Amino acid sequence: MIKKLDARGLTCPAPVLLVKKSIDEENPEELSILVDNDSSSENVTRFLGTRDYAVQITPQNGEFHLQAVRKGNIEPQKQAVSTTPLQTGDPSLKILVLVTSNRMGRGDDELGEKLMVSYLKTINEMANDLWQLIFVNSGVKLTTDSSPVLEELKTYEKNGVIILSCGTCLEHFSLTGAKQVGATTNMLDIVTATQLADKIIQVG
Repeated sequence: MIKKLDARGLTCPAPVLLVKKSIDEENPEELSILVDNDSSSENVTRFLGTRDYAVQITPQNGEFHLQAVRKGNIEPQKQAVSTTPLQTGDPSLKILVLVTSNRMGRGDDELGEKLMVSYLKTINEMANDLWQLIFVNSGVKLTTDSSPVLEELKTYEKNGVIILSCGTCLEHFSLTGAKQVGATTNMLDIVTATQLADKIIQVG
């Protein structure tokens, strides 16, 4: 029997939580989910992947129909994909950097933007300790096609650093289609990541 869920009109992270609740309580073999924005589509699809579902997405007049079928009889994983280290072997220290703005500090915006660029270009000095970079608020602008640190972020991701951008924030700035690196995330993933991190650094 197909479990049907309507997540239209729900704001982050409600669509993911709705799907999570259904899977935790009913463990359906197949789900049919309706969402009404790109971020929810990406977040729900990524979450379903962690629960061993294959997902087919069909756009429908600005909405998205997600058809999810369980791949096998593997026990669903409890941990979201965004909080799983991608490095080979566990890092000695899981540092999460929360970037809350596209500039660092207060006083002069131009200076603040230069400082943030310098910080993100230098952050590779953390080496394997750098676990996740999560961008929220205007910080998501740094993951788009106009970012002055786009190439550096792509290199970090290639080397195993998890890079996430707040979906609600991307939508707020009309930048969902402009994101060029990392995955779109939601508040549930962010909360889980902060629980699992050994150290959290906030910049912005």
